[in-house]
Amino acid sequence: MSKDKTLCNVKLPAMERLPRDTQSLANDFERYLTRHLGRFVGCAPFYLYEALSFTIRDRIMMNWRKTWKKHEQKGVRKAYYMSLEFLIGRSLGNHILNIGLDVNTKAAMNQFALQLEEVITEEQDAGLGNGGLGRLAACFMDSCATLKLPVIGYGMRYEYGMFRQEIENGYQVEEPDHWLRDGNPWELERPEYTQLIKFGGHVEKHTEHDGCTRSVWIDTSDVLAIPYDVPVSGYKNKTVNTLRLWSASATNVFNLDDFNAGSYSEAVEAKNDAEHITMVLYPNDSSENGKELRLKQQYFLASASLQDVFRMWSMNEDNDFSQFAEQNVFQMNDTHPTIAVAEIMRLLIDEKHMSWDAAWKITTQTMAYTNHTLLPEALEKWPVALFEKLLPRLLQIIYEINARFLKLVSRKWPGDTEKQIKMSIIEEGDVKYVRMAYLAIVGSFSVNGVAALHSKLLVEGLFKDFYELWPDKFNNKTNGVTPRRWMAYANPAMSALITEKIGDEWVQDLEEISQLKKYVDDSAFSERWFAVKKENKQRLANLVKEKCAVDFDVNALFDVQVKRIHEYKRQLLNLLHVIHLYDCIKRGDIENWTNRCVLLGGKAAPGYQLAKQTIKLANNIADVINNDPQVGNKLKLAFIPNYSVSKMEVICPGTDLSEQVSTAGKEASGTGNMKFMMNGAITIGTYDGANIEILDAVGEENFFLFGLKANEVDKARENYNPQQIVNNDDDLKRVMHLLSCGHFNSFEYGIFDDIIGSLLNPHDPWLTLVDFRSYVDAQALVSRAYLDRESWVKMSIANTACSGYFSTDRTMQEYNDDIWKLKSSL
Repeated sequence: MSKDKTLCNVKLPAMERLPRDTQSLANDFERYLTRHLGRFVGCAPFYLYEALSFTIRDRIMMNWRKTWKKHEQKGVRKAYYMSLEFLIGRSLGNHILNIGLDVNTKAAMNQFALQLEEVITEEQDAGLGNGGLGRLAACFMDSCATLKLPVIGYGMRYEYGMFRQEIENGYQVEEPDHWLRDGNPWELERPEYTQLIKFGGHVEKHTEHDGCTRSVWIDTSDVLAIPYDVPVSGYKNKTVNTLRLWSASATNVFNLDDFNAGSYSEAVEAKNDAEHITMVLYPNDSSENGKELRLKQQYFLASASLQDVFRMWSMNEDNDFSQFAEQNVFQMNDTHPTIAVAEIMRLLIDEKHMSWDAAWKITTQTMAYTNHTLLPEALEKWPVALFEKLLPRLLQIIYEINARFLKLVSRKWPGDTEKQIKMSIIEEGDVKYVRMAYLAIVGSFSVNGVAALHSKLLVEGLFKDFYELWPDKFNNKTNGVTPRRWMAYANPAMSALITEKIGDEWVQDLEEISQLKKYVDDSAFSERWFAVKKENKQRLANLVKEKCAVDFDVNALFDVQVKRIHEYKRQLLNLLHVIHLYDCIKRGDIENWTNRCVLLGGKAAPGYQLAKQTIKLANNIADVINNDPQVGNKLKLAFIPNYSVSKMEVICPGTDLSEQVSTAGKEASGTGNMKFMMNGAITIGTYDGANIEILDAVGEENFFLFGLKANEVDKARENYNPQQIVNNDDDLKRVMHLLSCGHFNSFEYGIFDDIIGSLLNPHDPWLTLVDFRSYVDAQALVSRAYLDRESWVKMSIANTACSGYFSTDRTMQEYNDDIWKLKSSL
């Protein structure tokens, strides 16, 4: 019997439930601060945060263990959510809210003349993700715990986040984001569950004593995967799920012979090479070394996670995998973990000695794939040569999967070699590639998109052939966000007002928020709503002043676009409108003017030069506008550096207008649009992603729609002539003149030529200029609407009241009903 299984059968003593009253919290906080950390009130604020985190973590621990033991029981079907990103933000405040200790914890801190909010802000944002993909994964985990679903998250414990963004002379500068420098009180190292991960080597055929031929992967360079567990608390339900993060370590961290010979660098070379795998989120893959490291990361996550699940299974079932598919399901979040399809086959065939057919049956009954993109270039593919170097056994398995798959294709479409070439997992050419998304589709029983339009476009375009082959595999699961983090925690004043009117059931059942509709025409409620919004705008104005040194007037319209900087998200379109407003002011065209404060934020990938130039352009425009006395408070522009979850928690409640202006047919879903809507912002957006479902929910009268639709975009490309669009639009002509004449770069000649060239490029895939006139006209409607305060507040309340569908609780319930089939303990 294995050691794990022996421990599993040991009856553990009951864990005492710790008191939750104010005085007990204060006593434990003081004990941790003085006796564990050796500090006192008045010390560096980080230690106050750490002491309070330990105090709160203690009160999670009992339910964490109970939840884990319940999920370990034989016969419990579980889901495993594999994602290269989990953008969880700060943990302390979220746990305090979810376990219902916010009032008592505030009172406990007051005993030491401390403000809870100030202690919470000492926590670093966890550097485990970049943008929407990682934040979505974090919201999913929150909702799974709140719904009491037995789900374990698997991710990477990056030592450094993507990067810390600083702005110097208007340019993005990337600095290391060493978020783990001071440790993380929310993680528990679990070295007893360490897994061995193989790279390199070669494959040999061995004949076993039973006459069967087996493939053996030998002479490998091995790396250890050490798990660290992070608690994910459900909302006031005594459920605490687990996010397990893998950290890489060398099998032999120190070579004493090399050290004694004076080769100090060589002595720790293996340690350094191994730790690179989990050193940085998304290393720049423009170099061959970068590509190799990215592939190593993806395999490291998949292999460690699958081996861990097999370990847990064997605790109850030994090596009997006959019921494995009935009890386990894996959800692959985008293409990053899709190497798991080949890895589970390797483990079942090579380690568990199953036949190919038996292993493939388990694989295709347990693997599910979520696609998050409509951009073909974002569907990862890896050179076959790189695969052969790093993962030779996996490549053999992929070739076999592909050969069997193409036989199926040929039976469906006899003689259609073009179809086989299009659908092959291996892309032929001078350089051969492994198409990871295709591997995921072939090996999964479920493939889902993340918004209605996105899912429709997937089966009509990107994955059309696969849909024709397997129509039942494909489904839609529109994204959501957790109302605990993005309303109850991020916007306490608005949440208190809502709860006063309709009770607090909405926090765990956001459909209840629809009761607010009956207060849309209530003038007294509207006044209080307006007051709360103004208070939140002041918080945001304070943040902008602190980070950007720009004064935002809370009476102005707060117009916000914060998200990853990318051409398809069209921050450039927003900036063109800002220049247009500036031009109107300078020409004196200010009748019935609406003062406006525009806020942009987001990171550009280090190698994405046009995105980085867009940041520079935004800062140069801001410098001109904000320092022009003629403009004054009529228009302000700021770019907030190092956009993060904790910043969004301030930005979201203080926003009036949510900018969701992607080229139609390019945004898979978006989740920022949902966060803003929940907090009473009105959307100006294209008919794209989840904007469509937001529009359907809130109605055209509470949404500013503009631009071409996806099918119209395709037609417009055929005869796209941006220069003609400029020539036919006097406003746009003046905007482009201000850009091209150097008005915003007087002493930096030609630095925006690439941006201008992209805008005037007839092959611009984002068709930025084609929507300019529609966008400007919609923005004029926004300005007029904001002048009618009563009407604007009604629109704001209506947006919040109609946001119930966009909770991740609904999303995860749909995943469970249609894909996972787990039993909730609710």
